Amino acid sequence: MKEISEAAKIHRSVLLDECIEFLNPLTDKVYMDGTMGLGGHSEGILQASVPDGRVIAFDWDGAAIEKSRERLAVFGDRLTIVRRNFSEIKEGLAECGIDRVDGILIDIGLSSLQLDIGGRGFSFQQDEPLDMRMDIRQQITAASILATCKEQELADIFYYYGEEKQARRIASFVVKERKQQPIETSKQLVDLISKAVPRRFHPKRKHVATLVFQALRIAVNTELENLSKILDEAANHLTSGSRFCVISFHSLEDRMVKRKFRENDKFKVLTKKPVMASREEVETNPRSRSARLRVAEKV
Repeated sequence: MKEISEAAKIHRSVLLDECIEFLNPLTDKVYMDGTMGLGGHSEGILQASVPDGRVIAFDWDGAAIEKSRERLAVFGDRLTIVRRNFSEIKEGLAECGIDRVDGILIDIGLSSLQLDIGGRGFSFQQDEPLDMRMDIRQQITAASILATCKEQELADIFYYYGEEKQARRIASFVVKERKQQPIETSKQLVDLISKAVPRRFHPKRKHVATLVFQALRIAVNTELENLSKILDEAANHLTSGSRFCVISFHSLEDRMVKRKFRENDKFKVLTKKPVMASREEVETNPRSRSARLRVAEKV
């Protein structure tokens, strides 16, 4: 396995070594990192493909791009950054003057920047505006969904995107609360969920608000639709024998990846079961505990 830089590990890029092993980056090849974030996976690919391997890095979060552009400047023109969601793979690659790459990696989890630096309501650990947009150029926010969706629509979002069993009750509480005052901050929403869910149904191993926050984030950023699109289109932009690595963090995503890999006759599935983080990685990076890596090869 190729050596990965210490800088990438500092940023706790999930399943980095495993992804590099599957991708097997080579010099003179071009790879796509569909979710650049703080740049750990991109850096790992660039380090492993010296001296001339290239990375086309997609991200639609302007703050992440700014941070990564500075951090990865040492790689010069070996790195090209595209401010698009990975679902726009055809358009993004066309902007770079290519239509195929020699490997694709996407990590569908939130980046450390979005969780740790905050300010947009992704985390319920801090009191922040309920924004949740990964791309601030988008119009819809978590607050606007809570303010405008009908009760049944809210219940569907919480249930289908969060698999929240108390979805109807929480939706009812949201509609009642917003008649009194707008629900605009993460603390307001956390307090509401805590009241809506009877104490006996509060989960023991995770926060009671976890699934609702997940559901809102998915809805705001159309995450499942975007994932479905790249899973359908990726094979058209991969060279023969190259790999597509997908890291997901919850069952909705993982089930979709598993199904679409299996159904696509352009792919050979290389991971019968998802690759999970090692005990050592989980100890140093607890967020990796729920990560699942699936890999397919273009035939």
